[in-house]
Amino acid sequence: MPEPFVVQPREGMSAATPDVPTEPRLEESPAGRRVRHPALEPFERYLDDPSVTDVFVNSGDGLFVDRGDGARRAPEWRATEEDVRDLAVSLIAAGGRHLDDAAPAVDVRLEGGIRVHAVLPPVSPAGTVVSIRVPRVERPTLVDLEGRGAFDARGRAALEDLVRRRENVLVTGAAGAGKTTLLAALLACADPSERIVTVEDLAELSIDHPHHVRLEARQPNLEGAGGVALDRLVREALRMRPDRLVVGECRGPEVRELLSALNTGHDGGAGTMHANGLHDVPARLEALGALAGLDDRALARQVVSAIGVVVHVERTGEGRRRCAGAGRPVLDGAGRLAIEEMSWAG
Repeated sequence: MPEPFVVQPREGMSAATPDVPTEPRLEESPAGRRVRHPALEPFERYLDDPSVTDVFVNSGDGLFVDRGDGARRAPEWRATEEDVRDLAVSLIAAGGRHLDDAAPAVDVRLEGGIRVHAVLPPVSPAGTVVSIRVPRVERPTLVDLEGRGAFDARGRAALEDLVRRRENVLVTGAAGAGKTTLLAALLACADPSERIVTVEDLAELSIDHPHHVRLEARQPNLEGAGGVALDRLVREALRMRPDRLVVGECRGPEVRELLSALNTGHDGGAGTMHANGLHDVPARLEALGALAGLDDRALARQVVSAIGVVVHVERTGEGRRRCAGAGRPVLDGAGRLAIEEMSWAG
């Protein structure tokens, strides 16, 4: 049984005065071992485990680790609510932002692409909640994903054909289903001479491609100034002459800019979107379109013209990520959006 791990806040740590620098740092020790930001030290044993994809801290109730088979409690973890709050404030400060009563829910990206989301009470009534997404350097190809059972040989060939034909693709699925992994593998198949510009809320896409330009949204400062939203970044990306324009995740009015761009000659583009199932995609797109001022029928016409194929991924109960289906956006008899299933994905 592992030795109990007890959080030991450094002297002087408090919610008001975190004792970490506000700029992320990444250094190498003399032995070549990567030294992470001091705020990540309590999580070293989990971050060093190559199988860990997510770490969750639920106030003083414990820490849970996901190694691909669901979140499991770490029995060695001991921390009080005060400890967890101090850790959360330090982690957010490491990403250059503040977590306090005025900003009780914050998302940041640290070195190496580690994403940290923290929520303070009373927004989280039971106590401070920290969610850490751990990206891996690994960049699986479509061949690798086929070997892991994400799809069969026929599905891989169809996906490769989508890239070759420069179809505009929307990858959908629940959180943690593998949307970003599949999208990165698809884009890695693009011709090396093409210029790929990706727009993301927090930069996560790591593509094995020689010409990849990344744009990342920026939150406003404490005075509410300096923010750069995704919809503006999509417009900026169009001025950069992309051969393929990619929006890492459509979750708001930026869907209007993406659809407009893909309807004006920017083929080979892509995006991801949360959806529970392939046939839930129309309702999800309609909800996002409403945020952008598009009614259901206007959105349907835009989507049918802009998106060639929707590929839906899911995570099974055993933790395996797979392509669960694919379809083409079509108009139904009432002029609203529907999905016509395709048979090749497997």
